[in-house]
Amino acid sequence: MPLAVITGASRGLGAALAHALDVRGWDLVVDARDAVALEAAVGDRTLAVPGDVTDPAHRSWLVATAAEHGGAALLVNNASTLGASPQPGLADLDDAVLADVLTTNVLAAHALTRDLLPQLLTNNGCVINISSDAALEPYAGWGAYGASKAALDHLTRVLATEQPTLRVYAVDPGDMRTQMQQDAFPDEDISDRPEPAAVVPRLLSLLDGSLPSGRYRATDLSTDRLEGSRV
Repeated sequence: MPLAVITGASRGLGAALAHALDVRGWDLVVDARDAVALEAAVGDRTLAVPGDVTDPAHRSWLVATAAEHGGAALLVNNASTLGASPQPGLADLDDAVLADVLTTNVLAAHALTRDLLPQLLTNNGCVINISSDAALEPYAGWGAYGASKAALDHLTRVLATEQPTLRVYAVDPGDMRTQMQQDAFPDEDISDRPEPAAVVPRLLSLLDGSLPSGRYRATDLSTDRLEGSRV
């Protein structure tokens, strides 16, 4: 069976997608900083590699683990950080917070993709970078996170241009009932947001289909007829 590498898989969308692929019979290499939560989230076919994706040694461990088990056919760059909560305006955005957000959401995702690229090309693979509507919309307080996701979107487009045999997607999953969403809105009730598991079938339809590389909103990915709206 194919093997997927998923970052940030201890909770939220990463955990939900890992569970769905495990049910499908995929082999999985997953990571997260919280080793206990990661172990609790993994399935029978899952290799948990706890650690911080910003650490080069940890990324090397992920790449080596995937290689030992046949090589990655799918990489999902899901690990992200919001930065400060509540999120400050740009006038109050600390340099260290911005650097941490960019390092986690952009630099680490790029480095892991680069290091796994030989495996992905060998296995006719796919890269899914989890984006956000904040990459496109100038929401007040979302400067750091939005800038990081805009940069990740552009890296996605460039990789797709440079590697035409690879399927490369940026996906905006929409609002979900996750800890990050709660951190983004610390004083709000987010129980009206859908659970991450509700987004997973749309990601699976993207994997199963033949849509060209590009940026997609999860809401535009049909689970019936594999149609999408590029934006």
